[in-house]
Amino acid sequence: MSSFQHSLVNTNLDFEKDGVQYGALRVPYSHDRSAYGYVPIPAMVAKRGDGPTLLLTGANHGDEYEGPVALTNLMREFPIDSFNGRLIVVPALNLPAYLAGTRTSPIDHGNLNRSFPGNRNGTVTEIIAHYVETVLIPLADYAIDFHAGGSSLNYLPTLFVDRPATLEETHRLERLLTAFSPPRAIYWDYFGEDRVLGAAASRHKTFFMTGEFGGGATVNLDGLKVVREGIAGVLGALNMLPGSEPSEPARSIRRLEVQPEHYVSAPCGGIFEPRFRLGDEVTAGQLAGLIHDPVTPWREPVSVEFNADGVALCIRTFALVQPGDCLGHLGRDLAA
Repeated sequence: MSSFQHSLVNTNLDFEKDGVQYGALRVPYSHDRSAYGYVPIPAMVAKRGDGPTLLLTGANHGDEYEGPVALTNLMREFPIDSFNGRLIVVPALNLPAYLAGTRTSPIDHGNLNRSFPGNRNGTVTEIIAHYVETVLIPLADYAIDFHAGGSSLNYLPTLFVDRPATLEETHRLERLLTAFSPPRAIYWDYFGEDRVLGAAASRHKTFFMTGEFGGGATVNLDGLKVVREGIAGVLGALNMLPGSEPSEPARSIRRLEVQPEHYVSAPCGGIFEPRFRLGDEVTAGQLAGLIHDPVTPWREPVSVEFNADGVALCIRTFALVQPGDCLGHLGRDLAA
């Protein structure tokens, strides 16, 4: 890699220094109000002993809150004296969007989780993605990126994991999946999408998990509990923070997969009246909802049906829809 490709982001954090450090990732941002300005993305690095490196990130989208809240709490009183390894915590990767409460950045309208591998000389969002892909992910043995449905969607708290390709990967996944102990886990293959953080982790052979833990631009208390206990479980399973695991026994995990046919989209614009709730078991052909025409309300609404069987994991929060908007999606139980 030439020096020209090195990230423009700088930081006052030393990733090789022992102890706990708090600081910022400084993303250059020259604009009308600040010629030599930067976006300061808060971060923490904790290092002690010779354990693995775990990267924890939240607010990849700025209106998703369970991850940032859990990570902020973790940062405040981190027990370094009993720690073994290196922990990098970035509670709000897309800080401009997080401060604005929006999915995308108000600076450049970039969707960070559709911007990898990024661009060293690009927009603020692309520069962040480039730094994560070229600096943070290569440092990490393990990475977890916490999501939610944001403003427009609401999810049942669910962990997303990559499909293992080898027996070794299967054993590692099972160990960490059991340690995280989510109520549901989706085995995910990205449908060819290579612009997300999970794809960046795959390119660098970093073990990766993500998940959707709520939505509606609120803090889902059930999802927050899953995230908090999941982090503790993983830290314990990796022997980074022994004794941090929740005292309760691991819950039974419902294992699911999602395919393109499990998504339901609006065929037209209007007002969406759902006919299902999160957690409902539905069948192909069942009515998912009605779309009412607000301009000619006397007309019969357009019916939208499910294309497959499954459990409703996600539902739209905005009633107003346009053609192509996601109305929700299902998960199908993984074959034994």
